Amino acid sequence: MKLFWKVLFSLHLLIETVLGNWWNLAAPVRPVQTSNTSLETFISMHKESCQRFDYLVERQKQLCMLSDKMVQVLQTGAQQAVEECQHQFRNSRWNCSTVDNSTDIFGGVLKFKSRESAFVHALSAAALAHAVARACSRGELNECSCDARVRKRTPRHWQWGGCSEDIRYGEKFSRDFVDVKENKESDEGIMNLHNNEAGRRAVRGRMQRVCKCHGMSGSCSVRVCWRRLPQLRIVGDSLSTRYEGASHVKIVERKRGKNIRKLRPIHADMKKPNKTDLVYLEDSPDYCEPNDELGILGTRGRTCNRTSAGLDGCRLLCCGRGYQTRVRDHEEKCRCRFVWCCRVHCEICRSKRDHHVCN
Repeated sequence: MKLFWKVLFSLHLLIETVLGNWWNLAAPVRPVQTSNTSLETFISMHKESCQRFDYLVERQKQLCMLSDKMVQVLQTGAQQAVEECQHQFRNSRWNCSTVDNSTDIFGGVLKFKSRESAFVHALSAAALAHAVARACSRGELNECSCDARVRKRTPRHWQWGGCSEDIRYGEKFSRDFVDVKENKESDEGIMNLHNNEAGRRAVRGRMQRVCKCHGMSGSCSVRVCWRRLPQLRIVGDSLSTRYEGASHVKIVERKRGKNIRKLRPIHADMKKPNKTDLVYLEDSPDYCEPNDELGILGTRGRTCNRTSAGLDGCRLLCCGRGYQTRVRDHEEKCRCRFVWCCRVHCEICRSKRDHHVCN
């Protein structure tokens, strides 16, 4: 029996390695040539492009084929997720680096059920919901447009109008597309599903109400308002805060008629995570030293801040190995002045600056 489970686990890892995940769409994809082709041919080519993504399961391929613009929307969501992840972790030991020539752009780092994996899943689900909702409001997808449901409400001092971005459809698509790949019975699947939903809630909870005044002489007798998506940076900042306070949890089984598996804090005196918190099951791997198997680059050669006590400081980022200080020439524009008409003339100022690099 032990041998059976070992073989089954090895097979699961092999399948996961081959398939990768949907955010592999962030990798460059050769565009489909559409010149001098009929509509039928273009639709056929679009379906073929969805089918050739081997790391998508069948349901994801079906959703990809809903619209001829869906591949671009999926790619936008994946690329924005990777870029935002790299921005948020730019000063950390693991800087959300991507790996070339791999079936998974993050390498093997996300095989760990760590807080980094929690963040990536939450941000990816959020970015897809964000990208789909924005594409809906721009008329790029046939299945959705603006959110008309908010107009059923009757507020006192203003009225709904304009084009509210349909985060409900974005959430629904993200839930259908991202969550379908998770095993609801496995520990990792339960963790990922929780973090996916936390990411989507981070978008919904930061929707902004935007209003425009109407009336004689700017009296604003009537205000027309609509809902707008937050910038993904705002969502990323929020999830980064959640990452810092992520809950270390375990899976417990409750038998009430049928087995129910729930996330609970690893220690009884810790706060139970709510639906907006990020959760993780395992401690993070060591990001200090390179690990080719996991796609970890290590921190040797990284630039650090000698005066910072934070994660970007030389003491933490260099993992106690010390650092070297190098003097580099620095150029920047200076003494800029306006020249009539109509340009700005600047001089180039040169200086030498210390540059600190981890050993």
